[in-house]
Amino acid sequence: MTRLRPYLLPLAVVVVVGAIVAALVLVLERDRSTAAAPEPTGEKGPAGLERFYGQQPEWTDCGDDDARCAWIEVPLDYAEPIGKTIRLRAREIPATGDDVQGHVVVNPGGPGGAALDFAGQVAAVLDDDVRETYGVVGVDPRGVGSSEPALDCLTDAELDAWTQVDSTPDDDAEVEALREASLDFGRGCVDRSGALASHVSTVEAARDLDVVRAVLGDDELTYYGASYGTSLGSTYAALFPQKAARLVLDGAIAPDLTPAEGALGQNEGFQRALTAYLEDCVADDCPLGDDVESAEQTLGDAIEELDAKPLKVGDRELTQTQAFYGVATPLYGEQNWPILTAALGQLLDGNGAGLLQLSDFYFDRGPDGRYASNSAESFRAISCLDATGEPAPSPDEAERLADQLREVSPVFGPFFAGDSSGCEGWPARSEAAQAELDVAAPGAPPILVVGTTRDPATPYEWSQRLADALDSGVLLTREGDGHTALGQGNECIDDAIATFLLDGEAPKDGTVCEE
Repeated sequence: MTRLRPYLLPLAVVVVVGAIVAALVLVLERDRSTAAAPEPTGEKGPAGLERFYGQQPEWTDCGDDDARCAWIEVPLDYAEPIGKTIRLRAREIPATGDDVQGHVVVNPGGPGGAALDFAGQVAAVLDDDVRETYGVVGVDPRGVGSSEPALDCLTDAELDAWTQVDSTPDDDAEVEALREASLDFGRGCVDRSGALASHVSTVEAARDLDVVRAVLGDDELTYYGASYGTSLGSTYAALFPQKAARLVLDGAIAPDLTPAEGALGQNEGFQRALTAYLEDCVADDCPLGDDVESAEQTLGDAIEELDAKPLKVGDRELTQTQAFYGVATPLYGEQNWPILTAALGQLLDGNGAGLLQLSDFYFDRGPDGRYASNSAESFRAISCLDATGEPAPSPDEAERLADQLREVSPVFGPFFAGDSSGCEGWPARSEAAQAELDVAAPGAPPILVVGTTRDPATPYEWSQRLADALDSGVLLTREGDGHTALGQGNECIDDAIATFLLDGEAPKDGTVCEE
């Protein structure tokens, strides 16, 4: 199965529409229909799990629109279903038509991305006929967002300090500080979250999806997953191939990525996105320079200077690490490039406010210093739990990887190289995470894998690998920039996904949708 690494960027910063608007707030219209959805099927489920599969949760008004919300109970540990339970928070945007055929369950990725708001985002960009036919359901995965209990690893002040740790260590002391920060993070997850820290694996979250499917009254799962949500979807297909209906995996993660492949892939992906951005920037009035080479050099130098001399921003500082996140975040969508240009113009004038705001957006930190979600904590906790038992690279291996990363991207390479220890010493352990799965998902119907050629966070090659690994994988390609493909203005992509969801008819394998 796919196991993500903590030094990968969270894969669900800006998905579907891909835009950070001027106020850094995404506003989308929600559907306000109250069409009836299928009733629970009464499915018994696997032995020992009958009460979970057969539950009938109370759906109520979510309080902010005409969507409805509910709690869905699942076992903390599927190996001990009579033991402690946890609750998943679910939100349904009802179908707009009268002939409702089921639901599209959605996940935005991460790991650690909350799905409640994502349901509204997906509903806003899906084809009208799909919306008439399906309700759209977002379920915050176990430990994430509004599900209870939510993972908690650090206080807000400790999380602030963690985001400022130097992730490009220059000497032994800085290497040790980075290692200690990682160990402290893991210890915090276990101390503050207890047993939950050992039960947030991708395998367990995928098993939760099958409970959700039954509770919604659907005989099979119809699903749209973005970024890491593709790992969740492909894991579901491996576990329940006979229950998979129409799975769309957008911005895919390849199965069985090694730590080095993960780092190298994202490093190359963000370098491609940076080059595309710089080509656009220098074509107009670019503060970085008049050609791509000089602009990239100026950017690299400006970020490097922050290592020794962070910029004061009010009572805070813009560090080199935060500048990295500030540059990477808007590369998730071409719509964000003007915001990045403005922030870089400020940086060259000695003002780090713009990049710090973008870094805060990445970590979901509000201007009051409070973190609006636990996305940063759950990302690392889930990633490291999935990676437990895998050896850290040797010093020689880490150095060779660092050299490769810097050669491909002088701007991003040092940051991907910095945390070469990965999840070394992570204290939580999970037997479920180590389950050996047949990633080919034999017996599953066609699974639509969608890749974007210049996707920074999930490089196009990963989508190719996942489609090849699945027995029934069908690759659909979007030529273009940005992370994920649905709702990015490419009618060919949106129509193909709509046809697949409505009729189960996949496009021809290898179909390319041009810009």
